[in-house]
Amino acid sequence: MLKMLQSFFIPIKNVKGNTFTIICCSFTLIILLGFPNSVLCDNLSKDSASLGFQIKGFSSNNDDKANTLMSENGVFEFGFLEKDGEFVVGIRYNLGPKLVNIPVWTVGGGVRVSINSTFTLSMDGRLILFENFKNSIIWSTDTSNLNVEKLTLLNNGNLVLMGSESKVIWQSFDRPTNTLLPGQTLSYPRNLRAPSTKSVTSYYTFVVDREGVALMWESNVTYWQSRLSSLSSSVKDVRFNPNGVLEMYDEMEKIVWSVSSKDFGESSVSLRHLRMDQDGNLRIYSWDKVAHTWRVGWQAVEDQCDVFGSCGLYSVCGYNSTAPVCGCLYSDSLDRSNEFPLSDSGNGNCNKMVDLGNCKAHTSMLVLKQTVLYGLFPPHDVDMMLNEEDCKEYCSNDTTCYALTSKNDGSGLCTLKRTGFISGSTSPSIPSTSFLKVCLVPQAVAAKGANPNSTPQVVSIPFRGNYRKIISAVAFVVLVTVLVILVLEMFVVMFLYQKRRNDPIKRSLNGAKTNLRNSALIRLSYKEVHELTSGFSNQLGFFVFKGLLFEETVVVAKVLDATVLTEKEFMKAVSILGGTHHRNLVSLKGFCFEPKHKVLIYECVPNGSVDKWLFDKNKKNWEKRVDIAVGVTRALAYLHTECQVCIPHGNLKLENVLLDENLSPKVTDYGIKSFLQSDGACSSSESPSERDIYMLGKLLTEIVLLSREAIGESLDQVMDQVMQEQKYLDSEDLRGVERVVRIALWCMQNQSFLRPSVGEVVKVLEGTLSVDRPPASFAYRNGDVQEITDAGGGEIEQVSKG
Repeated sequence: MLKMLQSFFIPIKNVKGNTFTIICCSFTLIILLGFPNSVLCDNLSKDSASLGFQIKGFSSNNDDKANTLMSENGVFEFGFLEKDGEFVVGIRYNLGPKLVNIPVWTVGGGVRVSINSTFTLSMDGRLILFENFKNSIIWSTDTSNLNVEKLTLLNNGNLVLMGSESKVIWQSFDRPTNTLLPGQTLSYPRNLRAPSTKSVTSYYTFVVDREGVALMWESNVTYWQSRLSSLSSSVKDVRFNPNGVLEMYDEMEKIVWSVSSKDFGESSVSLRHLRMDQDGNLRIYSWDKVAHTWRVGWQAVEDQCDVFGSCGLYSVCGYNSTAPVCGCLYSDSLDRSNEFPLSDSGNGNCNKMVDLGNCKAHTSMLVLKQTVLYGLFPPHDVDMMLNEEDCKEYCSNDTTCYALTSKNDGSGLCTLKRTGFISGSTSPSIPSTSFLKVCLVPQAVAAKGANPNSTPQVVSIPFRGNYRKIISAVAFVVLVTVLVILVLEMFVVMFLYQKRRNDPIKRSLNGAKTNLRNSALIRLSYKEVHELTSGFSNQLGFFVFKGLLFEETVVVAKVLDATVLTEKEFMKAVSILGGTHHRNLVSLKGFCFEPKHKVLIYECVPNGSVDKWLFDKNKKNWEKRVDIAVGVTRALAYLHTECQVCIPHGNLKLENVLLDENLSPKVTDYGIKSFLQSDGACSSSESPSERDIYMLGKLLTEIVLLSREAIGESLDQVMDQVMQEQKYLDSEDLRGVERVVRIALWCMQNQSFLRPSVGEVVKVLEGTLSVDRPPASFAYRNGDVQEITDAGGGEIEQVSKG
């Protein structure tokens, strides 16, 4: 009974009203106490809350409805939700059984918190998710001092902050996570991201761009799409209607594409939603109120095996009439229990492939008929025009090739997989044969004709006499055999000696490939580097020269003769740098180490550095500039947080960002100033990695301003300069500019503890996080020498874009 009293007195504390309201509430309480078994006790709901309202995580396991918001129609509920042993805050259905009460929106895209957390509507009008144990703000809306009066969960599942006269100041419908409810719009450039698992961010997203809609893996592999047929128009948004129709609109408000659920228009269906599911498929669901379950009315990818990475690492996907069937690529594998799991994909039961470099015998090719394979990390394959036999032979002789897929449709397309992180799919309709490189294991040979139950028979010996002749004949045969073997060995030794003496350079080039911590790098002598660069004749920059490796691969040689490192230290540094694999990093191909000469060999990126592209006379498209900024930041995040050890860049600037043939950014020169001269560790105090954050902020401001000139001391000054010099930006672009400028100024704070982490910068640039205004008296460093120590106060908040 005491618990029931508490559940009613808590909401009365937050009611704004007169004495009559309190009397009515008290009268209702008396009635309920008199009828304890009344159904009103189970259906009590509260759809609105005033300033100061709180939901506490440690009360989420109780049936205390004061710790939730319930829509007036009782369909939706907002509060703490348990997920994988942790908690998120969000909106879910309230339809009865736990399995059907799926979340439709989560705070911060599903940010995980402990049970010791609090969600509150602060007195200044912000929604705040606070971690009590860490005493830190995890997420917040940017609605302070906007005259917010109350928080309401509407009947359509929209969580809104309202001001006077029911004016909507903020709403969850503008920030979808993985679900669209009827009446909700997904506008460019927002997306739906599949739910994460085990605190690992999902790789699957449903994106809206100017050309259409698509399902993508890690933002660079498209496995389903619907594009505009005409280039004269561009996509504005997609809208999900209550009748079960998903429509795409262009800038002229014209429907250019649509799909509908199979129960389209049926009046008996009262609830629907569009959901980006954990398995990478996009589906429309309808509520079956008779069976109390959700039914699929439409899905984007009919064959689940066509979803990239559907079964996960080291797996192959087969499809039958009901569901995909996942199997392992090869049974001879190693335990991957300690390996980082692949999120969202497959059942995770297949083990890592055997390390080919540790094969006790030679490698062989496992044939997989009617199968296509692809690499997951990185998801870039190498296409060649070779027939099946030549393709197989090429991969057999290439130590960097793990598998291949050969088309049987007459095209002659051979696709090599240069990564051990492989997945695939199989179907009778696939016109391809794949080959997987595995360790050669001798097969056991069974004795033929042996019968343990047979009766021994007497065998006659034909030579009972003259044993001397037999012994002499055997001795003669043995002697001749030994002599022949000795002669052959002498010829072989002489041939190898002559070949080594006459062709040392060719032997070196063919045998110099070494495996440094699983990174295939080529070690060259200084003489070989001199030859492949034609005597260092084609200079691209300071100590940077263009060359041709093996007469077919264009590379760049960077001379580091001034580096003072022992061979052991240099080899350790190069092995770690060679182990980096990211689409926005220039890959290291090889190296040279001699006492007086040290050289790094990189891939050649054709379109030069970003500064040449950025500072020419033509105004640059803002979206492309954002793409470059995001790519550079992702590369830096990879170096800081995803490598074996943290690799500070040490010299991050526009000149060290190159553009490939698709104008995608590739960061080079990483680790040369910092990592090759230290142990590469990232400390909590001032460190090379924190210096990287400052240089990143400087780089972002140069991309925004299209200039290297010194910036102002406040956000308003920088934005005024943008407005004066870049008047062609529309209002949407200006909002994106301000977001980039804000995070850039935070990065350039003189006091390193005020700077954000590189992961926060990535999320801000991607639009999944927003950030407070930097201090008005923003303390920054102009260049690399002068420092202004008058740092303003303030803190960066990890907040979802609100």
